[in-house]
Amino acid sequence: MIVPELLTRVLAAPTGLAMSAQQDPSQPIWLSLAPFALILGIFYFVILAPMRKRQKKVTEFQDSLKIGDKVVTTSGLYGTVAKIGDNSVQLKIAEKVNVEVTRASVAGYQGQDPVVPEQGAL
Repeated sequence: MIVPELLTRVLAAPTGLAMSAQQDPSQPIWLSLAPFALILGIFYFVILAPMRKRQKKVTEFQDSLKIGDKVVTTSGLYGTVAKIGDNSVQLKIAEKVNVEVTRASVAGYQGQDPVVPEQGAL
């Protein structure tokens, strides 16, 4: 039969992939780890550093809130800051109507762009 013979040839034939996986024993270990370090460095500068910068900007904004600021929340609720707690902010959204929201849900000032633009926006 032709099929078993063909299968035997394919399995026995050396491939370039298998040959490239072998390492030279005289090669230093740091040389083989260099591509991984390069990938980690690129990952840090492309993803982690901008994310930290963005988070720092948001935290600074939320810490600088003061009574009387006109803000908008991430859910689209407009109001004026009436009271500031440790982790929450009380917003006055109408006469005699106050709501308490988390400090993290305050996205920016009314009429201005958000402190940090959305991921997809340029």
